[in-house]
Amino acid sequence: MKAWIITRHADVKQVALNNRQISADRLTPFFRANPEHQRGSIDSLVRYLNHWMVFRDPPDHTRLRRLFNKAFTPTSVSNLRPNIESIVTHLIDGMEAKARRGETVDYIADFAYPLPASVIMDLLGVPRADLGRVKVWSDDIALFIGTAQVAGNKYLRAESGAKAMSDYFRALVEDRTGGPRDDLISHLVLARDDRDALTTDEIIGTCILLLFAGHETTTNLIGNGFLYSMRHRDQWERLVADPSLAESAVEEYLRYDGPSGALARVAAADLEMGGKRIREGQRLFAFMNSANRDPEAFADPERFDIGRSQNPHVTFGHGIHFCLGAPLARLEAQIATARLAERLPHVRLSGGDPEWHDSLILRGVKRLPVQLG
Repeated sequence: MKAWIITRHADVKQVALNNRQISADRLTPFFRANPEHQRGSIDSLVRYLNHWMVFRDPPDHTRLRRLFNKAFTPTSVSNLRPNIESIVTHLIDGMEAKARRGETVDYIADFAYPLPASVIMDLLGVPRADLGRVKVWSDDIALFIGTAQVAGNKYLRAESGAKAMSDYFRALVEDRTGGPRDDLISHLVLARDDRDALTTDEIIGTCILLLFAGHETTTNLIGNGFLYSMRHRDQWERLVADPSLAESAVEEYLRYDGPSGALARVAAADLEMGGKRIREGQRLFAFMNSANRDPEAFADPERFDIGRSQNPHVTFGHGIHFCLGAPLARLEAQIATARLAERLPHVRLSGGDPEWHDSLILRGVKRLPVQLG
């Protein structure tokens, strides 16, 4: 890894919170040292991902985040509930229809992925009909963002995905510039006259971030939570008997084996942690899923308990980089969990052990075949 590995709850919080000695900008030093960058073969990755607020430090991070806070206020997110409910109903109907036809139902492909992807695409103003194309581009970008360990040509595949997605969003930005609509892309275009206005490249980069982050981690949250609910059948039965447990169940999904394995950071100065001397420029991986099993922070941390009352997990991060989309992810997962328990109480896994995505940063399974009754 050529990096420091941080695993304890208190230390992971410190890494997430410390924005003076620890930088979120892990891309700039990587790109400078990467031979593919020197050959100009990952130009789109460099050009657009460097505008992602998750990779920026203040003051750039502050300016970018300020522009998006309004889109993810509690009221704004709550207003999305009817659309989320509608999508969930449509997807469960679709799974039931596939089952009646004798077709294999894949919980990931048929539910966990299209739910958050459709929500964020609607919010941005991206046609749902493009879901398939977006999935291919997003999967390629994920190889780079997720620090894949075995995928071949991951930089070139991620470059291809970033190039295709940036071209796609550039066309949408040009369209909204000529005729704004009631969607987030239009609001970003119209904000160009504000003091915090975004450049065209920043708008495109941010659209890629919102589309990628808006579905990738939530898909994993909904998928992982369902997987462990099926493996711990007593907890699923608790939920079926009382769907109001959906809120605390989602928090346990986030803790027990959450959608984000680790935070990647770079030391911006020499610092000391856990008795170790970390030098400026060295990388750190703060493993949130390890912190969330720390017995110093959680009672009986290895137990999967959807009714857990004290649950200070760090899955959404901490401090200025606390996940902007956390309220939306929680709402999507809570609605999905409650409706699944109500409509598909007898659902079961039908495959063997699942295959996990090749990623250190992202934590999720590729497929989950199920039987509905």
